[in-house]
Amino acid sequence: MIIYGIKNCDSVKKAVKYMKNVGLEYDFVDFKLTPVDGEKISFWLKHQNINKIFNARSTTYRNLKLKELGLSDEEKAEWLAKENLLIKRPVIEHDGEVLVGFNQSEYDEAFK
Repeated sequence: MIIYGIKNCDSVKKAVKYMKNVGLEYDFVDFKLTPVDGEKISFWLKHQNINKIFNARSTTYRNLKLKELGLSDEEKAEWLAKENLLIKRPVIEHDGEVLVGFNQSEYDEAFK
């Protein structure tokens, strides 16, 4: 299992705590130290909708004024690769699946 995110993100902290509490081992990839590229984002998009991964509520989204651009899905994917802080966190790869965000009931189902 791999958890992608940034260490100071509350949702990432909740996911990490959840994994520790249920005894699951994981590797952690910090976007700030190891940026995620377009290839990885394309993989995620095979499993999740762009609107689930693209965080249109983030400070980065507002600061870059991306709403005004009316981005297509392809442009959103390009922006995710250019600016990883637009990725909703955490992104978890587990057994060929991709989970986005922290949702305890979704985790309970996925990690039985």
